[in-house]
Amino acid sequence: MRFRTLLFIGLLAAQHVLAQESTAPTLSGSPAVTDAPGRGIQPGVSGHSGILPSLYMLDAQPIEQISPLVQRQMLNGTQSTLVKWTVKKGGVFPLHHHSNEQITWITEGRCEVYSQGKKFVMTAGTVLVIPPNTPHEFVCTEDTIDIDFFAPQRQDWIDGAPSIAASAH
Repeated sequence: MRFRTLLFIGLLAAQHVLAQESTAPTLSGSPAVTDAPGRGIQPGVSGHSGILPSLYMLDAQPIEQISPLVQRQMLNGTQSTLVKWTVKKGGVFPLHHHSNEQITWITEGRCEVYSQGKKFVMTAGTVLVIPPNTPHEFVCTEDTIDIDFFAPQRQDWIDGAPSIAASAH
C-alpha cells in the first residue's frame, strides 16, 4: 500500500512538473499586444527595473487532473500564484492550512467552506479571504469554477508537492 501511495504521489508530481514546463505561451502579438509610444512609462523607472508584463490566456494553460473531480490550471508570477479550479459536484479539498494568503472567488457553482467552527456558503460572485495558516476545507455541492489567488506564490506546488485535493478520493 505504501508503494502505491508513493507511486501515486510521484505520478502527480511528475504531472505537475510537465504542466509547469508546458505553460501556454504569452500573448505577444497583435491584437492583444501592440506598440503604444509614450504610454505606460514613468520617469525615473529604468527599463532594467520596469520589466514588461506577460499576458496569458488562463483557459489555454495545461489542465492538470488533480483527482477524479478536480482539475487545475495555474500561472505563477514572481510573487504570487493564480489558479483556476474546475470542480465537479462532490469535489473536496480536505481540511488543511498553508503559509500563503488565499483569496477565493467563485465564478460558477457553490461550495461550502469550513474554518474555525464556521460554515461559509460561497456562490457565484462571492469572494473569501483566507489569512495565512488558517485551517480550512472546501466541499463543492455543485459543479464549480473557483479562481484562487495565493501570495506569496505556491512554492510547494512549484517544487512538485501535490494539491490537498489529490488526497480526497
